[in-house]
Amino acid sequence: MEHQLQMDPLNSSSAPGNNGKDIRVSIQGYEGSFHQVAARQFFGKDVEVIPCATFREVVKIAANRKESEGGVMAIENSIAGSILPNYTLLQKSNLTIVGEIYLPIKQQLLVNPGVKLEDIREVHSHHMAILQCQDYLDKYDWKLVETEDTALSAKHLQQHRSKHIAAIASKLAGDLFGLEIAAPNIHTMKNNYTRFLVLQPDGKAVPVEGANKASVNFNTDHSRGSLARVLGKIADGGINLSKLQSFPIPGTEFQYSFHADMEFDTIEQFNEVIEAIRPIIAELKIYGVYKNGK
Repeated sequence: MEHQLQMDPLNSSSAPGNNGKDIRVSIQGYEGSFHQVAARQFFGKDVEVIPCATFREVVKIAANRKESEGGVMAIENSIAGSILPNYTLLQKSNLTIVGEIYLPIKQQLLVNPGVKLEDIREVHSHHMAILQCQDYLDKYDWKLVETEDTALSAKHLQQHRSKHIAAIASKLAGDLFGLEIAAPNIHTMKNNYTRFLVLQPDGKAVPVEGANKASVNFNTDHSRGSLARVLGKIADGGINLSKLQSFPIPGTEFQYSFHADMEFDTIEQFNEVIEAIRPIIAELKIYGVYKNGK
């Protein structure tokens, strides 16, 4: 049955402690990016990452078993909200969610060794990172230079050995490129988390042990009150609906599908709710049954 998918969480190495040995996963961004930080948090520090320029490439490589064992992809941020195109990529893929990571986004001001704050004339980083640190940056008369990636900014800083340029990036980027933290945790919003999904091609064996969360996509018959009936069945089953996101169905006149994240106590509870809603929905796709990453 569709909701009893079985998954091998990346060759049984999904739990931290296996140190990610022999695990290769695709990520968006360069080495030192927050995607790599998330991959290390899930698999351990030895996980090998395959940097990708786009999320589309992340999904493509994650689905190719000859290139990787899966991928790690950001799906939403506590401040910026959902990354809607990534839900579309997930929907069109043959990938299964086998885990998730909630990562606090901590931005560091990085410099080459020996550089002081008074030496800095420019700060380079991705435009979102600059915005996240604007309150701190406003204290200084530095030129702010937008780049395509935080980690790439750190790498270029190390390569050019500049004494007058700083970069905003992760602590991991600083460690990888031999940079020093001139000012730690300069982000304005301290409660800033990004949620990442751990993805793997369908068809592996071994269910995720201790699974207590699932991501599904469903269509109703679009009659009046149909969504309310589905939500009522979910509530009656004692399941917490932690996310509900609507998406227009291409080629229809304002009809929608719905992505839902469900949290439950037992897999039996989830299975019962799925059986309860099947008669009142038109289509159902289960993206994955996995452990809550919070």
